[in-house]
Amino acid sequence: MADTLLKVTGLKVAYGGIQAVKGVDFEVNEGELVTLIGSNGAGKTTTMKAITGTLPMMGGDIAYLGKSIKGRGAWDLVKEGLAMVPEGRGVFTRMTILENLQMGAYIRSDKPEIATDIEKMFNLFPRLRERKEQLAGTLSGGEQQMLAMGRALMSRPKVLLLDEPSMGLSPLMVDKIFEVIRDVSSRGVTVLLVEQNASRALGIADRGYVMESGLVTMNGDAKELLSDPRVRAAYLGE
Repeated sequence: MADTLLKVTGLKVAYGGIQAVKGVDFEVNEGELVTLIGSNGAGKTTTMKAITGTLPMMGGDIAYLGKSIKGRGAWDLVKEGLAMVPEGRGVFTRMTILENLQMGAYIRSDKPEIATDIEKMFNLFPRLRERKEQLAGTLSGGEQQMLAMGRALMSRPKVLLLDEPSMGLSPLMVDKIFEVIRDVSSRGVTVLLVEQNASRALGIADRGYVMESGLVTMNGDAKELLSDPRVRAAYLGE
């Protein structure tokens, strides 16, 4: 049986004076692609921020590799193999694509392997290779999303957290982003995906959790959730 890499227990988080997460439990096992779905305001992004140490917890615990990471900062967690691509992408707009990728490897000192990994990112995202000397701020939303994912992968994460990667992208670019997520997962990177596009997320995930009003209300095999009438009515407009 695969090891549990990330285990969230009784998580409570307040955001802007409102209790946004009210006691959430879920886990992500090694090699899995797990998705958290739910409507806007369900508490998905707040949960991700608590996991990565950018929002404090009010209660509960988060264990990573069997140890509590409560109170630890994002910098620390990247060194431990927990990397996040935030909602809104957060690329360094005044740096080139190449410089952004190099920044993704700031915790590493193995220069030859860093160069090899940059080449891998360009193979994964050929569009970035063509524009490698271009400033990141001049890229389209989809290209910035690719760059943000590439930058996170440069830290060689054990767990990759993706927060709303398809938001605001064209249908063609959404296809490409989900193709890359599936590819990254197939290479052995464990993925936790937060996504409003429930059908696409469940279509590539192993397991899913449904969040509503700060609570997990359903969970199970992704394909079973995708065919569940309650999920289809609430999130797929059926």
